[in-house]
Amino acid sequence: MSPSRPAGLVRQARTPRQGIPDATVARLPVYLRALTSLAEHGVTTVSSEELATSAGVGSAKLRKDLSHLGSYGTRGVGYEVEYLVYQISRELGLTQDWRVAIVGAGNLGRALANYGGFASRGFTVVALLDAATDLIDQEVAGLPVLAVTELERVIAQEQVQIGVLATPACAAQDLCDRMVAAGVTSVLNFAPCVLNVPGHVMVRKVDLSTELQILAFHQQRGAAAGLGYGGLGEQSQDGPGAAEVAG
Repeated sequence: MSPSRPAGLVRQARTPRQGIPDATVARLPVYLRALTSLAEHGVTTVSSEELATSAGVGSAKLRKDLSHLGSYGTRGVGYEVEYLVYQISRELGLTQDWRVAIVGAGNLGRALANYGGFASRGFTVVALLDAATDLIDQEVAGLPVLAVTELERVIAQEQVQIGVLATPACAAQDLCDRMVAAGVTSVLNFAPCVLNVPGHVMVRKVDLSTELQILAFHQQRGAAAGLGYGGLGEQSQDGPGAAEVAG
């Protein structure tokens, strides 16, 4: 479902509020997913306790997070689902359109290009590039795979704002440098490496191997202590692992 907007409101750029903690920003997509599911089931209002349960966080934490958006709900009623979807979407920048280029047309890059959830949230994949000559001109999700030598031209021509790296680690830094030099200021990095970028560039790292290792640690610790895992979901949303995926 696309983020709902009250009648008369259209996609527009918005200056983000200053002073919202990073941990709160990391949880906003979780709240948005829960709210979207509620809206799809016809729910029009929701209490902080119900929304917190759906999102897997404490109700006090949720209320504090939403207060950063200027949303306090109505006592005895709760939050209006449609408007809160719009508020969070607007704060996350999802009420405008973002143009995305994916570098790396292997299994991961193809899966990302084919993922339908991007478009419904304002992200349009406009290009898919790769260095392998046997992949050039193959069609993926309606896009021809382009040669990575065309990266700078594509970024300029397609007005790319966000770059996604789904490449081996050995190629990621050079490709990131080229993206940044061409004007990209936001990079989502799936390569298992740390990228060095200028201060004005935002990089979010998604390392699936690291996430599995964190889960293995908790699984081992829980098994040794004979414990369940009921609280781990909420903890991971604040930590350096799963929270980074949300950015």
